[in-house]
Amino acid sequence: MGTVEPMSVAIGICAAVERARWSHWDDQVALTPWSYVEAVQIAGGLPLVLPPDDEAAEKPDPLLDRIDALVLAGGADIDPASYGATPHAMTGETRPERDRFELALAHRAIERGIPVLGICRGGQLLNVACGGTLHQHLPEIVGDERHLATPGTFSEHEVELEPGSLAARAAGATRITVKSHHHQGVDEIGEGLAATAHALPDGLPEALESADHDFVLAVLWHPEVDQRSKIIAALVRAARPRVASNR
Repeated sequence: MGTVEPMSVAIGICAAVERARWSHWDDQVALTPWSYVEAVQIAGGLPLVLPPDDEAAEKPDPLLDRIDALVLAGGADIDPASYGATPHAMTGETRPERDRFELALAHRAIERGIPVLGICRGGQLLNVACGGTLHQHLPEIVGDERHLATPGTFSEHEVELEPGSLAARAAGATRITVKSHHHQGVDEIGEGLAATAHALPDGLPEALESADHDFVLAVLWHPEVDQRSKIIAALVRAARPRVASNR
């Protein structure tokens, strides 16, 4: 486990809003899987859970002032209205309040040069924040469910990363095996982003990044559950130069 110091890198992790049961309680919760928290701690960062907040969606700067990097985490499908589409029959329940909050944070974090990492749903949301669109059900595109395993588990497939890209530098390789669980994916790529990793063998975009910023990266896989992955450690390193000035 990483050691949290007074000047630790503060990593904001956007939380899901879900119904949950524990002990004798059954209630709405702001939920962040422990794997995100643990991955940030192992990388030497201080994880801060960020639940949806309508006031922060209107004025994100006070919240962003408190963090050194932003993680857009996985979760429910994004509301298709966010990218001008109608819902597909296979699109699941959406959380528009979470979409509003995270889109606002993503927009402003990119403008301010704050490192941003989108994971799975968060990678898709980062594409939408830049004006991109999504395929709402990948099995109709690729003809199988290789990206979506049985609920509660992850599938594994290979990804080829463009040499010299941020994705490849963060991963430390140009070909990796990733843990995946998503039925939606990137369709039109958002403005200022480029696809720098693709799934094998179907060629779907698996990572997007911005050439105009030091660290704006979207990955469609789940590095937080993979002890081999170097992605979250790369985010923490990218955020370190911000720590002293932000405090």
